[in-house]
Amino acid sequence: MSGSASASSTLPSSLHAETRGDIAILRLNRAEKRNALNDETVLGIETFFNHLPEGVKAVVLHGDGDHFSAGLDLSNLRSHDIEEAVRHSSLWHRVFDKIEFGQVPVVAVMHGAVVGGGLELAAATHVRVAERKTYYALPEGTRGIFVGGGGSVRIPRLIGISRMMDMMLTGHVLTDEEGQALSLSHYLVEPGEGLAKGIELATRIAGNAFLTNFAVMHALPRIAEQDRSSGYVMEGLMAAIAGSGEEAKARVKAFLEKRGPKVARG
Repeated sequence: MSGSASASSTLPSSLHAETRGDIAILRLNRAEKRNALNDETVLGIETFFNHLPEGVKAVVLHGDGDHFSAGLDLSNLRSHDIEEAVRHSSLWHRVFDKIEFGQVPVVAVMHGAVVGGGLELAAATHVRVAERKTYYALPEGTRGIFVGGGGSVRIPRLIGISRMMDMMLTGHVLTDEEGQALSLSHYLVEPGEGLAKGIELATRIAGNAFLTNFAVMHALPRIAEQDRSSGYVMEGLMAAIAGSGEEAKARVKAFLEKRGPKVARG
């Protein structure tokens, strides 16, 4: 497949990357470990997002085998002193920020287990597709540990603090339908259809103007956290910047001349 060898050449065996036109597909490649995340894999994710192939405008992230990711690979969890533990969390924070506030939008395709660090990883993406029978859990509470990959920052913004408390304190597992209702997923599809849907969405996203995608990724979440007056100022500035681009002007002109795409029901 186009670009598969070059895209994966600098990555660990736990990851596989390929390009299809202007989208890249990154696969968690540890099916035998339910795609559990170790430091090598997390650093490989950082390498991938630091060196996206030229021309890539969106990324699809998915997992090999029966699961998206069962979270932190506990077999690699050493006894950290406090300083080491903080550094370890900082590593995950840095890498997952490269996804959320990176160069291009990322679509996650989830199936099977989306657990612990796997849910933290998915929460850092911008659009999420779940196959039916996907399930979500945060078992850190029952294991005597705490989320360390940005989950306490991102997940409450999706499902609320109270719901996350329940998941961590009781070990409650969310079903595919519950995850959809709580915005852990945006799209819910039949088993085996997730990757095709993810590629479809990433292709659509890649067709947007760069400045629009940039504003949605970088400005929108920050505007949502500001007071109203500050948000209005930032929104106005981003609208002016995005609308001033030559690509935006050409698209508006095409729409006015009835040559552009029209909004239709999906």
